[in-house]
Amino acid sequence: MQLPTIIDIEASGFGRGSYPVEVGFVATDGALFCGLIRPEPDWLHWDDGAEALHGISRALLQQHGKPARWMAEQLNTRLRGQVVFCDGWGHDYTWLARLYDAVELRMSFKLDDLRKLLNEDEAQRWKGVTEAVRSRQQLTRHRASSDARVLQLALGEVKNAATA
Repeated sequence: MQLPTIIDIEASGFGRGSYPVEVGFVATDGALFCGLIRPEPDWLHWDDGAEALHGISRALLQQHGKPARWMAEQLNTRLRGQVVFCDGWGHDYTWLARLYDAVELRMSFKLDDLRKLLNEDEAQRWKGVTEAVRSRQQLTRHRASSDARVLQLALGEVKNAATA
């Protein structure tokens, strides 16, 4: 089974006013892409709890973040025409919409919920498998491309266990 492209987004927080601070994905061939996003002038919401989780500060974004337009164009170029999966569709779609709205572009790819790829048995094993993969990868922080890689590897394990 060829594994699908998986995307993950780190954000300034949750809820109203939050916005993407980092987008990363792992492609079907295993190639990784990741980038920080410099906040737009009207992107003001900041949650210290989110920063503690992903370790990305506003100062880091101001210093090393790419413009929102650059990120949206990179995603469109690299993901054009694909169905890209995520594990938090409700949040991830909102954050991508915020990114694309800010630069007046449209997404050239479709975002879908990774859970649609899992049958009932696989869904029950999902959390344990993702935790085991994260542990084997020795990941302690949540960052977008490494989280996307964990999700893709876990999907492969869950699917391979079903066919074994």
